[in-house]
Amino acid sequence: MKAKVIGGSIAGVLLLTAGLVRPWEGYSPKPYVDIVGKVTWCYGETKGIPKDEYKRDECEAILQTSLGRHLAGVAECIGQPLTENEWAAVLSWTYNVGVRAACGSTLVKRINRGEPASAWCPELRKWVYAGEKRVKGLVNRREAELAMCLGEVK
Repeated sequence: MKAKVIGGSIAGVLLLTAGLVRPWEGYSPKPYVDIVGKVTWCYGETKGIPKDEYKRDECEAILQTSLGRHLAGVAECIGQPLTENEWAAVLSWTYNVGVRAACGSTLVKRINRGEPASAWCPELRKWVYAGEKRVKGLVNRREAELAMCLGEVK
Protein backbone atom coordinates (compact mmCIF):
# COMPACT_ATOMS: atom_id res chain seq x y z
CA MET A 1 0.00 0.00 0.00
CA LYS A 2 1.49 3.30 -1.12
CA ALA A 3 -0.39 5.80 1.07
CA LYS A 4 -0.38 6.00 4.85
CA VAL A 5 -3.03 6.43 7.49
CA ILE A 6 -2.29 9.19 9.98
CA GLY A 7 -4.07 9.38 13.30
CA GLY A 8 -5.39 5.83 13.02
CA SER A 9 -4.97 2.38 11.56
CA ILE A 10 -6.04 0.33 8.57
CA ALA A 11 -8.25 -1.74 10.88
CA GLY A 12 -9.85 1.50 12.10
CA VAL A 13 -10.42 2.63 8.51
CA LEU A 14 -12.10 -0.68 7.63
CA LEU A 15 -14.30 -0.51 10.73
CA LEU A 16 -15.37 3.09 10.04
CA THR A 17 -15.97 2.36 6.37
CA ALA A 18 -18.07 -0.75 6.99
CA GLY A 19 -20.28 1.32 9.30
CA LEU A 20 -20.60 3.95 6.58
CA VAL A 21 -21.24 1.49 3.73
CA ARG A 22 -23.79 -0.86 5.35
CA PRO A 23 -26.75 1.55 5.60
CA TRP A 24 -26.25 2.93 2.09
CA GLU A 25 -25.77 -0.39 0.34
CA GLY A 26 -28.32 -2.24 2.46
CA TYR A 27 -28.25 -5.92 3.30
CA SER A 28 -29.68 -8.30 0.74
CA PRO A 29 -29.19 -12.03 1.35
CA LYS A 30 -30.60 -12.75 -2.13
CA PRO A 31 -29.18 -11.34 -5.37
CA TYR A 32 -31.17 -8.58 -7.09
CA VAL A 33 -30.68 -6.26 -10.07
CA ASP A 34 -29.71 -2.72 -9.00
CA ILE A 35 -30.71 0.59 -10.63
CA VAL A 36 -27.99 0.34 -13.29
CA GLY A 37 -28.77 -3.28 -14.13
CA LYS A 38 -26.00 -5.03 -12.15
CA VAL A 39 -26.70 -8.19 -10.20
CA THR A 40 -25.95 -7.24 -6.59
CA TRP A 41 -26.00 -9.09 -3.26
CA CYS A 42 -25.04 -8.77 0.40
CA TYR A 43 -23.85 -5.17 0.93
CA GLY A 44 -23.58 -4.03 -2.68
CA GLU A 45 -21.31 -6.81 -3.90
CA THR A 46 -21.19 -7.18 -7.69
CA LYS A 47 -18.01 -9.20 -8.33
CA GLY A 48 -18.23 -12.90 -9.12
CA ILE A 49 -21.17 -15.21 -9.52
CA PRO A 50 -23.65 -14.99 -6.65
CA LYS A 51 -25.17 -17.87 -4.75
CA ASP A 52 -28.94 -18.09 -4.40
CA GLU A 53 -28.81 -16.84 -0.80
CA TYR A 54 -26.32 -15.67 1.82
CA LYS A 55 -26.26 -15.62 5.60
CA ARG A 56 -25.48 -12.31 7.28
CA ASP A 57 -22.09 -13.51 8.54
CA GLU A 58 -21.15 -14.51 4.98
CA CYS A 59 -22.10 -11.04 3.78
CA GLU A 60 -20.05 -9.44 6.54
CA ALA A 61 -17.01 -11.48 5.51
CA ILE A 62 -17.56 -10.60 1.84
CA LEU A 63 -17.84 -6.90 2.75
CA GLN A 64 -14.58 -6.94 4.73
CA THR A 65 -12.73 -8.75 1.95
CA SER A 66 -14.11 -6.40 -0.68
CA LEU A 67 -13.30 -3.29 1.37
CA GLY A 68 -9.75 -4.56 1.83
CA ARG A 69 -9.42 -5.13 -1.92
CA HIS A 70 -10.78 -1.66 -2.70
CA LEU A 71 -8.51 -0.05 -0.11
CA ALA A 72 -5.44 -1.76 -1.57
CA GLY A 73 -6.48 -0.61 -5.05
CA VAL A 74 -7.16 3.03 -4.27
CA ALA A 75 -4.12 3.27 -1.97
CA GLU A 76 -1.93 2.46 -4.99
CA CYS A 77 -2.94 5.73 -6.63
CA ILE A 78 -2.90 7.98 -3.54
CA GLY A 79 0.51 9.24 -2.59
CA GLN A 80 -0.41 11.46 0.34
CA PRO A 81 -1.14 10.49 3.95
CA LEU A 82 -4.79 10.72 4.98
CA THR A 83 -6.51 10.60 8.34
CA GLU A 84 -8.61 7.60 9.31
CA ASN A 85 -11.82 9.56 8.61
CA GLU A 86 -10.56 10.76 5.23
CA TRP A 87 -9.62 7.20 4.25
CA ALA A 88 -13.02 5.92 5.40
CA ALA A 89 -14.82 8.45 3.19
CA VAL A 90 -12.55 7.76 0.21
CA LEU A 91 -12.94 4.01 0.68
CA SER A 92 -16.74 4.15 0.95
CA TRP A 93 -16.85 6.20 -2.25
CA THR A 94 -14.35 3.88 -3.98
CA TYR A 95 -16.37 0.83 -2.95
CA ASN A 96 -19.35 2.44 -4.67
CA VAL A 97 -17.70 3.79 -7.86
CA GLY A 98 -14.81 1.35 -8.32
CA VAL A 99 -11.04 1.66 -8.06
CA ARG A 100 -10.49 2.66 -11.69
CA ALA A 101 -13.01 5.51 -11.54
CA ALA A 102 -11.64 6.67 -8.18
CA CYS A 103 -8.01 6.61 -9.30
CA GLY A 104 -8.82 8.57 -12.45
CA SER A 105 -10.83 11.23 -10.61
CA THR A 106 -10.17 14.88 -9.92
CA LEU A 107 -10.69 14.07 -6.24
CA VAL A 108 -7.62 11.79 -6.18
CA LYS A 109 -5.63 14.25 -8.31
CA ARG A 110 -6.35 16.96 -5.74
CA ILE A 111 -5.31 14.67 -2.87
CA ASN A 112 -2.06 13.91 -4.69
CA ARG A 113 -1.38 17.62 -5.23
CA GLY A 114 -1.36 17.92 -1.45
CA GLU A 115 -4.51 20.02 -1.22
CA PRO A 116 -6.22 20.11 2.19
CA ALA A 117 -9.23 17.90 2.82
CA SER A 118 -11.44 21.00 2.91
CA ALA A 119 -10.60 21.45 -0.80
CA TRP A 120 -10.88 17.87 -2.08
CA CYS A 121 -13.57 16.31 0.14
CA PRO A 122 -16.35 18.35 -1.55
CA GLU A 123 -15.45 16.60 -4.83
CA LEU A 124 -17.49 13.68 -3.43
CA ARG A 125 -20.63 15.69 -4.21
CA LYS A 126 -20.00 15.28 -7.94
CA TRP A 127 -20.52 11.51 -7.77
CA VAL A 128 -24.32 11.39 -7.47
CA TYR A 129 -25.30 9.90 -10.83
CA ALA A 130 -26.17 6.32 -11.75
CA GLY A 131 -27.10 5.52 -15.32
CA GLU A 132 -26.82 9.25 -16.12
CA LYS A 133 -29.55 10.08 -13.58
CA ARG A 134 -29.08 12.05 -10.37
CA VAL A 135 -30.00 9.68 -7.54
CA LYS A 136 -31.22 11.07 -4.22
CA GLY A 137 -29.75 8.10 -2.34
CA LEU A 138 -26.31 8.88 -3.79
CA VAL A 139 -26.70 12.56 -2.89
CA ASN A 140 -27.42 11.53 0.71
CA ARG A 141 -24.58 9.00 0.75
CA ARG A 142 -22.08 11.56 -0.53
CA GLU A 143 -23.16 14.00 2.17
CA ALA A 144 -22.51 11.31 4.79
CA GLU A 145 -19.12 10.58 3.21
CA LEU A 146 -18.34 14.31 3.11
CA ALA A 147 -19.16 14.65 6.81
CA MET A 148 -16.87 11.68 7.54
CA CYS A 149 -14.15 13.14 5.32
CA LEU A 150 -14.22 16.49 7.10
CA GLY A 151 -14.15 14.80 10.51
CA GLU A 152 -17.66 15.87 11.40
CA VAL A 153 -18.57 12.23 12.15
CA LYS A 154 -16.61 9.86 14.35
